[in-house]
Amino acid sequence: MADAVVPPAGAVAVEVVVAAPAHSGLGEPLTYLAARPLAPGTLVRVPLGRREVLGMVWEPTATPREAPAGALRPVAEVWEALPPLDARWRALVAFAARYYQRTLGEVALAALPPALRTLSAAQLTRRLHKAARARHSAAPSTPGGQPPSVTDAQAHALAVIDTSDRPVLLFGATGSGKTEVYLQATARLLADDPEAQALVLVPEINLTPQLEQRFRARFGDAVTTLHSGLTPAQRLQHWLAAHRGQARIVLGTRTAVLASLPRLRLIVVDEEHDPSYKSQEGARYSARDLAVYRARLGADLGCRVVLGSATPALESWHAAAVGRYQRVDMAQRMGGACWPQLRLVDMRQQPRGTTLAPALLAAIEARLARGEQALVLLNRRGYAPVIACDACGWKSGCPHCSAHLVYHKGDRSLRCHHCGHAARVPRACPDCGNVDLTPIGRGTEQLEEQLALALASLRRADGSPVRIGRLDADTARAAGALEHTLEAVHSGAIDVLVGTQMIAKGHDFRRITLVASVNTDGALFASDWRAPERLFTLLMQAAGRAGRDAAFVAAQGSVVELWVQTAYPQHPLFAALARHDYAAFAAQQLHERRTAGMPPFSHQALLRAEARQLDAALAWLRHAAAAAHDLPGRPHVTLYAPVPMTMTRVAGIERAQLLLESPHRPALQALLAAWLPRLHTLRAHADTRGLVRWAIDVDPLSF
Repeated sequence: MADAVVPPAGAVAVEVVVAAPAHSGLGEPLTYLAARPLAPGTLVRVPLGRREVLGMVWEPTATPREAPAGALRPVAEVWEALPPLDARWRALVAFAARYYQRTLGEVALAALPPALRTLSAAQLTRRLHKAARARHSAAPSTPGGQPPSVTDAQAHALAVIDTSDRPVLLFGATGSGKTEVYLQATARLLADDPEAQALVLVPEINLTPQLEQRFRARFGDAVTTLHSGLTPAQRLQHWLAAHRGQARIVLGTRTAVLASLPRLRLIVVDEEHDPSYKSQEGARYSARDLAVYRARLGADLGCRVVLGSATPALESWHAAAVGRYQRVDMAQRMGGACWPQLRLVDMRQQPRGTTLAPALLAAIEARLARGEQALVLLNRRGYAPVIACDACGWKSGCPHCSAHLVYHKGDRSLRCHHCGHAARVPRACPDCGNVDLTPIGRGTEQLEEQLALALASLRRADGSPVRIGRLDADTARAAGALEHTLEAVHSGAIDVLVGTQMIAKGHDFRRITLVASVNTDGALFASDWRAPERLFTLLMQAAGRAGRDAAFVAAQGSVVELWVQTAYPQHPLFAALARHDYAAFAAQQLHERRTAGMPPFSHQALLRAEARQLDAALAWLRHAAAAAHDLPGRPHVTLYAPVPMTMTRVAGIERAQLLLESPHRPALQALLAAWLPRLHTLRAHADTRGLVRWAIDVDPLSF
C-alpha cells in the first residue's frame, strides 16, 4: 500500500460538481485539491479522466485531509475574474436536482451558457474586458415617454403584487392589459431599488421579440434576453451581464429561470399555463414551478412572483383556490373590446370531405371585403399527415419511428416530425406498384392551398388579390421568417393567416375579427386526460386574438366571432367556451380529477426506459419495480405495470415507461430518492443488454 501523503502547506480539499447525467452514477461532488480555500459558487476547470472540464466549487472542506498518493488531483484553473454564483442560486439548483432526481452538476452546469464551458480563465478575462469596453463606448438608448395610465383593474393588480406575501396568479382575459401590469410592476421595482433585477419568462422564442420591443421601448438598455435563439457568443454576453448585475431586466424562455441574477426581486411568468415551460429532456424541470420556488428563496430581498394567464393551468387554479396563491382577476378587455361570439358548425350536416363549411367561407369573405383579417387554426403542419395506397393499404410510415411520414407538397418530400427522417415521395407504391397514391387528412400547407383557391376571385380594396399567409414550424424555420410574417399581419399585408398553435400565443393582432378552428374533434376524445384542458386553452387563446381593437371593430360595424367546426356541438366544453367561462370549465375539470384521483389531487412520476428492443426496456422496468418493494413511502405509492409509450419507437429506439402515483408528495419523493441508487446498481449489474438509457420524469405532462 502506498504511503499516505499530506497535501502541501496551505492546500485544501474542495468539493466540485461537474456535468454528469443521473444515469452515469457520478452524482456526488468530486474532491480536488486547491492551493487555497475557494468560495462556494466559484467556477474552476478540473481534470476528469483524460479530459479537463468546467466545474463549480460546491462546498469547501474546512481542513486539509490526508489521502493516498495521487488520489486527489489538483484544480487546473480558478476563474478569478468571475464572481462566484451566490447561495440563493445554489439553493435553487440543489432543490431542482433533489426534486427532479438529477445530479447537482447536471443542473448547475446545464444552467450556464454553453460557450462558457469551452473557455479558459485567460479567455474569459479577455471577454470580460472586451465587454466592459463595449459598454463604455456604446451610446445608451433612450427609453420611451410617459407610460399610459392604468385602469382600475390594473391598479388593483399592481397593488396586490406590491403587497402580497404569496405568488400572485394574474387571471387576466386576453387583451385585458396584463403586459402593461408587468411593465409597470417592473418600473416600480427599478425606481424603488437601483440595483434590483427582474426576470420575465415567456413560453417560446416566437413570443420574445414582440415582448422585447415593448420592454425596450419602456426601459432601453436595461433589458437583455436569454433564449436558445441567440448565438453562443450572445448567450454568453447576456448571461454575464445578468450574473454581474448589469442587466436589470432579463427576458427569456424556460432556461432563463436558472440564470444567475444576484439581485432578483421580481419574476413574471407570462402565459404560465403553457406546457413549453416543462422541459422534456435533461432535468425535465418545470420553469413555472422553479420560478415560484426561486421567489421563496429570495424572500429576504422581497422577491415576488407573478403568474399570468387568461387560461391558467389547473394546478395553478387549484393552488389559488386553496390559498397557496393569491388570485387577481382582470375580466374586462381593454378599450371595451367585446368577446368573440361562438359559432359552432355541425360537420355532420356538411358534405363528406368538406374542409371549410360554406357558411364559414362566406363569413371569411365578408370580413375580407370590409378590409378585416381572419385567422384559421389547424394544429397540424405539412400538407397531409400521411399518403396511402388504396390498392394494398400501404402507408408512408417512418422506418425509425412509430409514426407516419408527413407529406410536404412544397418540396414533394415525406418527413418525420419526430426523428427528422426525410425521403422523396415515391412515384409508385413500394409494395404493389400502384401509381395512384392518395394524401389522407390535411395540414396547414393543404389548408393554405384550399383557402387560396376558394378566395381566388376575391379582391382587396385596392384591387389586388387576397393574400393568404401561413405560420407554423416549417415557415418559421428560416432566420427572420417569423418576424416577417408577423409584421405582414400587423401591417395588413396578409388577409388570412393559417397556422398551428403558434398563432394563438400572445400575439397582439389589431384587425382580426374572425378566428376559425377547422379540425377540433381529435382532442375531445383523446386518451390523454389533459386533452380537454389543452383544447379549451387553445381555443380560448386563439379566440383572444380577435377583436382586440374595439375602435376598429366599431368603425367596421363588425361582429367578432370564433367559428369551430365539430361533429359534437353538444359537447359540454363548447358550452363553457361560448360563455368564455374558464372558471366553470376549471371547476368541472377539477371535480373530475378529484373523483379520479388525478393531479393536482395526486402526484406522479414516470420512470422511462429506452432500449434497442422493446422487450429489454420492459424487462428493465419490471426489475426496477421489484427493486422498489421495501423503499420508504412505498405503502403510499402505486406503481403501475410497465407499458410501451404512446409513441413507442423514435429514431430507432424503443421506449417504455412505468407510472408512479401517490396522494402524498413527500412519500413519492422519499421513494424516488431511495430508489435512485438501486436504479444505478440495476443498470450496472442486471441483465441490461440493449438498454440505452433511463430517466425519471417528475410531474410529467406527457405520457
